[in-house]
Amino acid sequence: MTPADRDFPYWLVAVCLIGAALFAGVLADPASRDVLDTLMQGVRTTIFVTLVSYAMACALGLGLALMAGSGSLILRQIARFYVEVMRGIPILVLLLYVAFVLAPALVAGWNALGLPEARTRDFPLLWRAIIALFLAYSAFLAEVFRAGLQSVDTGQIEAARALGLNGRQRFRFIVWPQALRTILPPLGNDFVAMVKDSSLVSVLGVADITQLGKVIAAGNFRYFETYNVVALVYLTMTISLSILLRRFERGRRRV
Repeated sequence: MTPADRDFPYWLVAVCLIGAALFAGVLADPASRDVLDTLMQGVRTTIFVTLVSYAMACALGLGLALMAGSGSLILRQIARFYVEVMRGIPILVLLLYVAFVLAPALVAGWNALGLPEARTRDFPLLWRAIIALFLAYSAFLAEVFRAGLQSVDTGQIEAARALGLNGRQRFRFIVWPQALRTILPPLGNDFVAMVKDSSLVSVLGVADITQLGKVIAAGNFRYFETYNVVALVYLTMTISLSILLRRFERGRRRV
């Protein structure tokens, strides 16, 4: 255990005390309490967008990492092309591109196939936002997975091959369990980052926490109280997730 691990988390105590004081102030103020009640609807949307986008990004990111480490030059180049392009586009720009360029193109392609006619308005903005976040984060997660897979000692892989394990068995029993220990911390960090980046979907009018906060503030003109509550809700979510992920990582290290 490092000295940092033995440090008493005074910062956490301070955060909890400040958070408790702020929540007490919110509950004591009828206007702030109404804001909090309304924002709870946005919390559900934020959680849904984050979970679905992150799960899809993990699946594609792992696939890209396997392609990047494959013996096929074509697969490696495709994976590198995708990762570099997606990492080079700001998430906000990608959100707008998917919502107003890619989505209409997909609808047009659907209609061109002679399938039941669809309209662009039938493509929910919520799912356009999910697709954009999923595409953006899959590139970052691909690099996390690739680094974790490459951290496994090649000698162990060669030993497994000598024992007669095929490629799938080597990945399942040798590579993946060891790589998972390496990639868990950055995966957790990216999940917390996606919770925060999900606020960008408000530019599409998706009713997440940020969008509802904008609507409330535009209606009551109490920007100070409204955005204090918005910031407090995000802070509570991200710090709680960070603590849970840290405890999970420590539990995994003891196994």
